[in-house]
Amino acid sequence: MTRLPRWLQGLENPVFARLYLAQTINLMGDALTWLGLALLAFELAGEQSSTILAGALTLRVTAFVLLSPIAGVIADRMDRKRLMVANHIMRMGIVCLLPWVTQIWQIYAIVLALNIFYAIFTPTYIATIPLVTTEQQRPQAIALSSATSQLLGVLGPGIAGSIAAWVGTRQVFFLDSITFLLAAILIITLPGRMVVNAQPSTQTPSRMWQDMQTGLTCLWLDPLIRYALALQFIAAILGAQILVNTVGHIQSILQLGKPEYGWAMAALGLGATLASIGLGHFRNKHHPIVLMSLGTLLVTLALLPAHQVLLSGLLLLWAMAGIGQTLVNVTTQTLIADRVAVEVQGRVYGAHFALSHLWWAFAYPLAGWMGSHLASYFFYSSLLSVGLFVGVFIIFKPYHLMQLRRGLWHQHDHDHSDPSHQHHAHPADQHNHLHFHPAP
Repeated sequence: MTRLPRWLQGLENPVFARLYLAQTINLMGDALTWLGLALLAFELAGEQSSTILAGALTLRVTAFVLLSPIAGVIADRMDRKRLMVANHIMRMGIVCLLPWVTQIWQIYAIVLALNIFYAIFTPTYIATIPLVTTEQQRPQAIALSSATSQLLGVLGPGIAGSIAAWVGTRQVFFLDSITFLLAAILIITLPGRMVVNAQPSTQTPSRMWQDMQTGLTCLWLDPLIRYALALQFIAAILGAQILVNTVGHIQSILQLGKPEYGWAMAALGLGATLASIGLGHFRNKHHPIVLMSLGTLLVTLALLPAHQVLLSGLLLLWAMAGIGQTLVNVTTQTLIADRVAVEVQGRVYGAHFALSHLWWAFAYPLAGWMGSHLASYFFYSSLLSVGLFVGVFIIFKPYHLMQLRRGLWHQHDHDHSDPSHQHHAHPADQHNHLHFHPAP
């Protein structure tokens, strides 16, 4: 029997294949949602629609930062299959409200509701990939999910625009709701339950806060993951420059039009997609530290000469930036799966999803300010990133991190009546401990 190419070998796992198909349909639904929202905002507000969309994106990032850590706790304490199905059904119902929107505030309310559930779904889905795949399949599965997300990020709006032109602005939301229903049906058909804690503890507010702290603590205690977070911060600063300022650069500096802007963003997505496809191969040959560091340097170097090139050069640079972004972000997700035990991964992925979006919440306004106050905004953002990378390199000493032993962060529950544990707390209090167990 002929095996699939390396980057598709995660699909040999039938459970992941079904989960992946559900996520792909879900991503297409998201493309329909945001394109429909943009058209609806223009229908209601005309030239002020950009302000509405900016506010909607702000609400989206805010929901991610505030709710993702809670979502990670829920994902570790509930049946993830049931949680993802309920999430899709709720979003299907919310999207069906959009055709009747007549006021601006209604758009904001619906966007907030949608992204509350999106903030719950995404960390749950990411944390479920390591749960349903083997150690060998995991890198390819995570990379394939990322590649599909990048590819639909490029192609999705075009496909959604064609569909909207065919069925109409408001009717597109009904089609959108069907994608969520199909994704829910696919997840329902997954075998068994997806519970990582067979005997979940009672969730009091203090216990939930402790579980949220577990996710954040694990991120900060592990030096490899901490280094990855620092590089993701640099990558966010550079990525925000591309997303915010490319359109102005192409239309004002290069004196070109919207099609050329579409080509530039397609080049970014194509580079990211190709990197995701090839990452499973390179990961087996190179340490994650090397891949993440190389990715940060690629994005930094891509922006350095951006003001000095014509469109063809910019397309190559943006493809290089897409490769770099993927090397940083996908390698970080795989690193968490490799160094965190399954029963804690939901909380850690939830905390990571919140922190990574917090970086973007800082990077977007910075990119907007640099684009409006500096002539060579790409060049100066690249110089800023060089300085940050040098600082991160000196502080973390990545050449030492490469010598760290493999192992897993693992959580133990115990109470203070155990005389082997000395803590300043009430004897009846129960709490948990996060430990790192080196691999043999």
